[in-house]
Amino acid sequence: MTQKVEKVRFAPSPTGYLHIGGARTALFNYLYAKHTGGKFLVRIEDTDLARSSKESEEVIIRDLRWLGIQWDEGIGVGGDHGPYRSMERVDLYQKFIDQLLIEGKAYHCFCTEEESEAQREQQRALGEMPRYMGKCRCLSQEQIEEYKNQGRTSVIRFRVPEDQMIVVQDKVRGTVEFESNGVGDFIIVKSDGAPVYNFAVVVDDHLMEITTVIRAEEHLSNTPRQILLYEALGFAIPIFAHVSLILGEDRTKMSKRHGSTHVDQYSSKGYLPEAIVNFLVLLGWSPETEEEIFTLSQLEQLFSLDRVSKNPAVFDIKKLNWINGQYIRAAELERITDLSIPFLVDAGLITEEEAVQKRVWVEKIVSAARPRMEYLRQIIDIAKLFFGDTVELEDEEAAEVLKAEHVRGLLTVFRDKVSEAEEVNTEFAGSVFKIIQKQTGIKGKNLFMPIRVALSGQCHGVELVDIIEILGREKMNARIDYVLNNLV
Repeated sequence: MTQKVEKVRFAPSPTGYLHIGGARTALFNYLYAKHTGGKFLVRIEDTDLARSSKESEEVIIRDLRWLGIQWDEGIGVGGDHGPYRSMERVDLYQKFIDQLLIEGKAYHCFCTEEESEAQREQQRALGEMPRYMGKCRCLSQEQIEEYKNQGRTSVIRFRVPEDQMIVVQDKVRGTVEFESNGVGDFIIVKSDGAPVYNFAVVVDDHLMEITTVIRAEEHLSNTPRQILLYEALGFAIPIFAHVSLILGEDRTKMSKRHGSTHVDQYSSKGYLPEAIVNFLVLLGWSPETEEEIFTLSQLEQLFSLDRVSKNPAVFDIKKLNWINGQYIRAAELERITDLSIPFLVDAGLITEEEAVQKRVWVEKIVSAARPRMEYLRQIIDIAKLFFGDTVELEDEEAAEVLKAEHVRGLLTVFRDKVSEAEEVNTEFAGSVFKIIQKQTGIKGKNLFMPIRVALSGQCHGVELVDIIEILGREKMNARIDYVLNNLV
């Protein structure tokens, strides 16, 4: 007997950017498919006609691919179950709509939105769960025809069975039960003929042979409606796994007030895709070991739904920054340089042409900066010290350093050593302080700090040896002269 091949899907609504929570859902589906040797499908749920856009769809696909999440079937890839946009599948839905109407499992409802809202307000006032009470549930064919002749439009509602317990067997949440009497007859087709999400998703998952539905916890409330539709249409019910929400550090639902919420906001700051993936998988899933750094291929081997927690995950930006910093330092210098140059260009520190001409010098800057970077946009503030011939003191601490009596003489000696050196490089930077100490008797912090401040304007930051090598003879002499003439 051959083992059933698992098939999962990610079905975003193209109504905005790819939210960090959506990216995690896509990642969990991808990893589950890879781990089980199954298939991963991506389709677009564009039933929200007012808010859906082609631009949002393109951004979502771009960001998924940036993260390294590839799919076996679906939008932009093709396959045997297309088309892969809901509104291009309307003709496919029609036979299932007709089936429900013929079997009396669905009916036309002519209630206006104003009538429905008034009913919901009344239920809220009584402390009841708002739901449709079935005014049009038993209309005769004559009444239906009369309403149509009057020009009244209708939606199609699903007839929810009464007094039934709807049981969801969830791989993450366990057994969850809903009473059908609390659901109310729900709309499956809008008055303009567009299918409603809950109906379209059931038909699509069935026709696309989806075996496991991994999605956010907020969809759990939709699940009883979908199970009723599966049963009414005679479809096999897939396995469900509802992943907990991602919360901000204050343990409320993650929103803009917690900072960046979309994948492209992180990519534009210079976070690496593999770091985002590593961080996202740890939001709700835990490995069997204490390790925290994983490659995508390692995660494909390790991931399982059994280790997905039902507890909410907290988005810890400090943890993300730490993980991203690990990846920045582990990556090839050439790659980090390539990714850093656009930030330097956008900041006006260097032109694209200069970045090509001075590639070796730029790589030295990136190499010196990356131990201090949590994301690549930080290269701008770190690299500023290497551009220009003047020095801007960072703070009062730096200004105090230059007020010491011995500073003018020390800087003069240092300038002489720079001018006399055959070559200003790492070897020079490593030896010049011993020579100056022997000549002047100045040592320790009194030796290093004034030179650091004179060259960079900072008491802390990039290693002084790196500063000396990267600035080179001309820039160091120009800065020492500036400090001697203006700041000491």
